[in-house]
Amino acid sequence: MSLAPWLDACPIVAILRGVRPEEVEPIAAALLAEGLNILEVPLNSPNPLESIRRLHGAFGERALIGAGTVTTEDEVAAITRAGAKLMVTPHADPALVLAARARGLIACPGFFTPSEAFSLLAAGADALKLFPAEAASPAVLRALLAVLPKGTAVLPVGGVGAETIPAWKAVGAAGFGVGSSLYKPGDSAEAVTAKARALRLSLGAA
Repeated sequence: MSLAPWLDACPIVAILRGVRPEEVEPIAAALLAEGLNILEVPLNSPNPLESIRRLHGAFGERALIGAGTVTTEDEVAAITRAGAKLMVTPHADPALVLAARARGLIACPGFFTPSEAFSLLAAGADALKLFPAEAASPAVLRALLAVLPKGTAVLPVGGVGAETIPAWKAVGAAGFGVGSSLYKPGDSAEAVTAKARALRLSLGAA
């Protein structure tokens, strides 16, 4: 399993922080209708494993279902059982990358420094999450990509939205994790549709 085909189809990871199980399917359906097919449920959301189970059951063939804010190996096991295929962490922990890869998950761990990036890649990370991106800049990403192995997929996450995506894309970001600019707790499917369209326009894909 690879992240690359999903990013090629649409490089936005929809971070549904705070989503509730009873609303996750209509929100996901709205995102998929707009071409956003990488869906992440952070584990600090209400009953996240149930949301992941519902997403897997309803959309597992059409979407890449992920879990975010993963911080322990027990959580890696739990998200796998729930049907997640993508693990996202907020921090640089090679042990979690190894645990995810051992279970067949795509691993996209968080990092902020070159040292962290290289240690995660050595553990087998499929992609890297530059977090918090608002504390860095596109210039920082350009410098990182100059020294990381060619083809390393780096996704800025944190403060990323329609206004900032073009600058990150211009320096080589492989994708973008988008949270509050796309979904906030309580948003309707219609509101998410409008935000998703704005994000696609920012990519140059109406």
